[in-house]
Amino acid sequence: MLELIIDSIRVSLMNYQRVVILRVKDADKYLPIWIGPTEADAIALKLQDVDVPRPLTHDLLGAIITSLGATVEHILVSDLSDDTFYAKIVLKLNGSTLEIDSRPSDALALAVRTKAPIFAESSVVEKAGVQMDMESGKPVIPGQETNEVREDRPVREEELKGLSAFQDFIGQLDLEDIGSEDNPSTNN
Repeated sequence: MLELIIDSIRVSLMNYQRVVILRVKDADKYLPIWIGPTEADAIALKLQDVDVPRPLTHDLLGAIITSLGATVEHILVSDLSDDTFYAKIVLKLNGSTLEIDSRPSDALALAVRTKAPIFAESSVVEKAGVQMDMESGKPVIPGQETNEVREDRPVREEELKGLSAFQDFIGQLDLEDIGSEDNPSTNN
């Protein structure tokens, strides 16, 4: 498992969909996950310490977990299959560990409220992680670095299928400010 932190929430200018950018702690590898606007807002509000007059759904979920005597141990982005990410909320209750199936967006919104650490399986980061060139702010595409010899072979159909949700987005993403100290949590 690799520990992740929420780097930012971005909005695609092409289709106004939101993506949360998770960064592997102590590395220059990023995991982009598409999320809905409601969940993006819920995460962004908490990251920016914005108070809301009534509890949001994820606030309510955290309150229920606490009132039952459980704690959120961590969040795990556990799988990526057919362009869909899967996550688990790992709870500790009366000395037992419980794993609750969740959408990553809901799990992340809960994590920012409970200050729970976020992890991903190494295989998920291998499949969908993006290495960034810190000088240019652009994704590093294997085989296209100047010092690497490109392997001349056709791209396999399963490789294309596995990347279909990300290829348009990654190609147009402007991440020049990623990794900078003054990077805000959201960019619209």
